[in-house]
Amino acid sequence: MMMGRNALYYEDYVLAIQRFNSVITAKPYLSDPYFFRGLAKFYLEDYAGAESDCTLALNRSPFNAQYYTLRALCRVNMEHYSAAIEDYKASLEQNPIEKNNWHNMVICYMEMEQFNQADSALNKMIELWPRESSQCTMKAQVSLAMKDTVLAEKWVDKALVLDKYDGGAWSMKSAFQTKRREYDKAEKSLNNAIVQRPRLPMLYVNRALVRFHQQNIRGAMSDYDQAIEIDGSNYVAHYNRGLLRAQVGDDNNAIEDFNYVLSVEPDNMIALYNRAILLDRVGDYHGAIKDISSVIDEYPQFWAGYSQRASILRKVGDVYGAERDEYRVLKAKMEVKTGTYKVQKTTRKKEERNIEDYNKMVVDDEQSQLSSYASEFRGRVQNKQTELKCLPMYTLGYYRKEHTTRRYIPYSKALEDFSMQNKESQKLLMCSEEISLDSARISMHQSRITQDIILGDVSQLVMDYYIVRDFESAMSTLDSIVVSDKNISPFYHFMRAQVRTAQIEAQPINENELRIRYMEILQDLKYCDHNIQDFAYASYNMGNTYVKLKDYQSAINSYSRAIEIDNKLPEAYFNRGITYILMKEINKGLADLSQAGEMGLYQAYNLIKKYSQK
Repeated sequence: MMMGRNALYYEDYVLAIQRFNSVITAKPYLSDPYFFRGLAKFYLEDYAGAESDCTLALNRSPFNAQYYTLRALCRVNMEHYSAAIEDYKASLEQNPIEKNNWHNMVICYMEMEQFNQADSALNKMIELWPRESSQCTMKAQVSLAMKDTVLAEKWVDKALVLDKYDGGAWSMKSAFQTKRREYDKAEKSLNNAIVQRPRLPMLYVNRALVRFHQQNIRGAMSDYDQAIEIDGSNYVAHYNRGLLRAQVGDDNNAIEDFNYVLSVEPDNMIALYNRAILLDRVGDYHGAIKDISSVIDEYPQFWAGYSQRASILRKVGDVYGAERDEYRVLKAKMEVKTGTYKVQKTTRKKEERNIEDYNKMVVDDEQSQLSSYASEFRGRVQNKQTELKCLPMYTLGYYRKEHTTRRYIPYSKALEDFSMQNKESQKLLMCSEEISLDSARISMHQSRITQDIILGDVSQLVMDYYIVRDFESAMSTLDSIVVSDKNISPFYHFMRAQVRTAQIEAQPINENELRIRYMEILQDLKYCDHNIQDFAYASYNMGNTYVKLKDYQSAINSYSRAIEIDNKLPEAYFNRGITYILMKEINKGLADLSQAGEMGLYQAYNLIKKYSQK
């Protein structure tokens, strides 16, 4: 337990899980190891697995408030807000002055649009902590959600009376002042907010807009630079900085900003049209025509786009194309006497996509930074990218790779008996992953082949051929012995399936031949599965082969059989999880990946994170 908690502290979550697994194996009736294992999974963003562990902990000790708190956070991250609220209530029954839990419960109510319940919970918080401003700020948020802006501003003012250093309250105050066009006051409020929250990019974006309204272009540009320095992926900052750069003639840098916006949102026609105008200005006429044509395809009545394209077409000598666009614009003006469009506002909301607003600054969602969940639990996610592909087959070999995070040791009594038939032979092992050998070991196996032939040690001869990558000789030896002796050990069939798989990987072949080879491999593996008792590795390898044939249901059945034989086989859970995801059964896949991660296959956690989001 102490080693596991130390590993948690040092953010070595996979190792921590292994330590807690050891405790659970020894004393499954204890509650803490389940809780701490769940905490490690929470840091790895395996929220479903963490929730399950918290439930197991609560089944053993239902009066620990901390267990409810962690499970509630897991449920919040899975957007199960109603269940999270029940957990927060249970936790608060045991510890009614836990402020983070009150705070999070209020946000859950707001997510469910149960504003009256949120307001009631905040009233209780104000009773418990009457001198703290954060409750007043949240009351303002609730009032805003209920469309009562007057009451919302009163609560913000009260928060600032209680604490003039409340950055969230200053940010909200600036929003009210901006709506009243009190831009100088809004800028001062944002200055106060930035002093308290200097690493929050939204505050710089908001101050940039306030400065823009005051014609302070240089100051606005500086704020967008600062926002992007803090968060390089800030869409609004890139878009608005692009517009400002275009205004001051910094066209090439403006194009770079719009390139970024379009890399995030390739179908953003407003950004595409702005880039087209800039490409025209820097002389990239063909690029500009391509962009404007895409916009017109999407908005066939965008007459400003036709006029712009006509101007560029004349520059490249396409007079007929230019006149055709100009005629369309003229016809539209005749039909609509009001003429061309007029811009009434200088800003638009991020979600508004009217192409006529192409030159308006974007306003981000107000106060989005305030709705964040409080948590005592620290840690960072392991983000090592993992491909969605199965782990390799189990093979027979002499050298096994040691894993620091995986305690599973592959073993088969039948294999041990087979290996001991010739006591002079090197002991055969089940290997989940083949390791690279140095030249000295390869030379040893090369030189041993002649001795194997003389002594008639067929299994060692085949393995030596396999290790030195002489697959043809290995297959020839196996074919001859399998044909000549009907009572031969099933492990020779396993070896033949292994060699055939290696041949396929070493030399690409056409699809029809490939299918035939895989069917031959399956035939050998099925023979092993039928004739070797409790040999999960044949079923596991069959699953891998079915995946390569894209027969996913048969793969699921094979992995399930392997797990039925050996429920501690981590690769079977991992590969079955992958296969479920390939079949679009995401929840089943995530459950198996969580089990694999618990068993030490840390690669599972990146996939859990990726496909939980999907």
